Amino acid sequence: MGSVVILLIVTLVLWAAGFALLPRLRRCGRDTAFPPVQDVSVIIPARNEAHNLPKLLDSIAQQSVQPREVIVVNDASTDATAEVAARHGARVLNSKPLPPGWRGKTWACHQGAQAAKGRWLLFLDADTWFEPDGLARALAFANASPDRPSSGDQPGAHTAAATGPMPHGAFSIGPYHVVRRPYEQLSLFFNLSMVVGTVPERLFGQMLLVDRDSYRRVGGHEAVKERTLENFHLAQLFRAAGIPTRSTSGRGILAFRMYPNGPGELIEGWTKGFASGAGQTPRGVLAVVVVWMIGLMLPPLGGLLSGQWLTWSAVYLLCAAQVGWFARMVGSFHWLTALVYPVALIFFFIVMARSALRSGKTVTWKGREIRAD
Repeated sequence: MGSVVILLIVTLVLWAAGFALLPRLRRCGRDTAFPPVQDVSVIIPARNEAHNLPKLLDSIAQQSVQPREVIVVNDASTDATAEVAARHGARVLNSKPLPPGWRGKTWACHQGAQAAKGRWLLFLDADTWFEPDGLARALAFANASPDRPSSGDQPGAHTAAATGPMPHGAFSIGPYHVVRRPYEQLSLFFNLSMVVGTVPERLFGQMLLVDRDSYRRVGGHEAVKERTLENFHLAQLFRAAGIPTRSTSGRGILAFRMYPNGPGELIEGWTKGFASGAGQTPRGVLAVVVVWMIGLMLPPLGGLLSGQWLTWSAVYLLCAAQVGWFARMVGSFHWLTALVYPVALIFFFIVMARSALRSGKTVTWKGREIRAD
């Protein structure tokens, strides 16, 4: 009986540790206190993205704040990417042949940046889209950077901020995951790990907003041309150069749908991402994530080992409620996914093990073989 009580206490402590992740999951609450930065060029690297581009380009066209230009870099697509982009009003830039040592995405982003005219560069993955007025909130996030003076929450604070020094730095929004098919629910713990491992100072891979001077100062995408997680490595270069970097979760701002083409794509996508990103989560955050996940596995194990299902079911429901709360901050996950969260968690552990075995090896993505760095 004593061992059961001890295990219950340990489980509750580990469950409570998960709440330390909550600030990283919440969206920045002051993103509308400042006016949006101006003179923005949107750059979209696109390889066989004819099916995704209409949603993104239409969402940009419907925003209250409009960018200076939208550039779609057609990365050797074999579908109608270029035609779809042009039809939706984007400027199409056909990529030159991929040089040795470059990744397809970094090469496309580099060419887009070279062709862009705006003071700010906004790089977006083609499978993202803006929520209503989301672009204004994303651009205001850059204007709310720490080097911008503010008079707090007093009336006229945004006006005072607008007259201060011009903002600079690199900013990122973690897209809200729109989940539609049952197998996509398995992404739950990957999404949670991605957000808590990135906010507040690292940069998400799907979106990067940076002023041109800061971008050039670190060498732009040419400095990370061989990297899979290019924004993570750019963030390191920015910080080393004294350039501020910030990120926030993107519910109500930016959304995406990950791996809609079946479970195989989902497994390969997360394997690629985590094989490249292994060990890059801050150690303190990683420790909290690990102990929290261990705590989530203890209620079903406690019920099996002790046979005291009533007691452990109550603890299990506490864990499920917490997972459900966190899940809704990062994606439109169904409440049933939280109720049976061990399924998604075990899947996470399996793919993570697969990623560890593939780290540093060649993986296939969008028809190209890349080395998981």
